[in-house]
Formats: sequence, structure tokens, C-alpha cells
Amino acid sequence: MTMAGTIRAGVAFLILVLLHYSLRPLLGWRAEIDFLLIAMLLAAVRVRPGTAAVIGLLIGLVADSLTPGAFGAGALAMSLVGFGASWLKAAFFADNLALNGFFFFAGRWAFAIIYVLAEHQRRGIELAQEVFVWAPLSAAVTAVAGVIALVVMRPLLEPQTT
Repeated sequence: MTMAGTIRAGVAFLILVLLHYSLRPLLGWRAEIDFLLIAMLLAAVRVRPGTAAVIGLLIGLVADSLTPGAFGAGALAMSLVGFGASWLKAAFFADNLALNGFFFFAGRWAFAIIYVLAEHQRRGIELAQEVFVWAPLSAAVTAVAGVIALVVMRPLLEPQTT
């Protein structure tokens, strides 16, 4: 990736982080859009798996700083999803919006499952409801937001030809 491409990807990353901390609280939905995960997945497919895991770890630590009761669960989940996304990028990540939507959906659902299991705060029916009801709904909303973000930010994310 060229220096200009890296800067454009960084700008897109910062826009998604800003949306996570500005737009997401205003919506107040139970099935929340996870702009941090979208940003991490877009970064993860552009780097090697180890770097993607470190990016996920850092993003997870920043997000976990706001939830001290489950500190570390987000960092673990983000780093595992980032590593997996980077590792699978050659097989699944293409310039197809439907495939990208599925990629965002699967990434968000995997994040939610890992997070809920790592935080050890839900048991029984509450755990099942979170994993099989709220996590897929949040994953679907995140997938739609991710596809919209890809369409809107396409000029930033496409390689420039000269």
C-alpha cells in the first residue's frame, strides 16, 4: 500500500472511531452498531494477522477502559476477531458488498460470543438470549452500517490510479 493509501485508510479508520463515540450513544439502541469493529475489520484485511491482532488488542483495550467490570474481554475478542479476519482475508474478502456485509455480520457475532463468554457475567437463559437474539441483531445492524460506510467511504478506501 502506498503512503497516500495508508493515509486514506487512516482517515477512514478515524471517521469510524469518531462515529462510534459520537453517533452510537445518540442512537441508544439495544442492538448497537459497532463502528469500532467495522474500523478494526477494515484495517485487519489490509495487514498481516499478527498486526491485526495487535490492532484489535489496542482497540479492545480502549473500549474496555469504559467498562472496568469486564476489562480485557473486549481486548481478547477484538484481537481474536482481528487475527481471524486477517487470516481469512485471502479467501473471503473481495470487492463485493454482499460478501462484505456477511463479513461484518460474522465478525460482529463472533466478537459478541467471545466477549460474553470472556466476561463471565451472564449465565443460563440470559447467556443464550444474548448470544442467539441480541448478538445476531447487533451483527445485522453492524453489517448494514458497515456496507453503508463502505459505499460512502469508497473514495477513501479504493486504491488511486494515476
